[in-house]
Amino acid sequence: MSHSMYARLMTVDREQVLHTAAALLSRKATATMDEVARAAGIGRATLHRHFAGRDALVRALEALGLRECEKALAAARLGEGSAEQALRRLVAEVEPVSGLLAFLVTENQLFEGEQVDEGWARIDTAVADLFRRGQERGEFRIDLTPVWLAEAFYGLIGAGAWAVQDGRVAGKDFTHMIAELLLGGARRSVEK
Repeated sequence: MSHSMYARLMTVDREQVLHTAAALLSRKATATMDEVARAAGIGRATLHRHFAGRDALVRALEALGLRECEKALAAARLGEGSAEQALRRLVAEVEPVSGLLAFLVTENQLFEGEQVDEGWARIDTAVADLFRRGQERGEFRIDLTPVWLAEAFYGLIGAGAWAVQDGRVAGKDFTHMIAELLLGGARRSVEK
């Protein structure tokens, strides 16, 4: 096996471990490294070779989450079409990584102190700018700030991820439910 094939295989395995860890930790924030290893189908020693401890695992999850969010933002083409259409695309693009985002949003250590990754600031700015654009074009109500609408977006993504993971909501309904509830609250109503 060539070095590049081995490296690709290790990357795929590592990302699968990260996705498994995110799904477990988003349901059970207190899960131990042993529980993460069991859920991923690997030994504790293998997990520790990849991640020295829980902090290293959480930081790796953050890096994966940032990459996945930035890919979703790019794929959603937020500057194209109406803000409502862009928001629907964004919800659909974020859905595959919603469990990871649900975990990261609740992981307070990521958002404390001076070590906050600038990637989150870029994501926050892009999402708030989408709502601002919708307000400027008269699509979204102006009595709610773009920052608050962005926070509501993150909250609904997290709630949707948990509801799907717990089997209370069908995965196929995720995008529709979140987009409709968020847009129903954000959409500007025209007085007659």
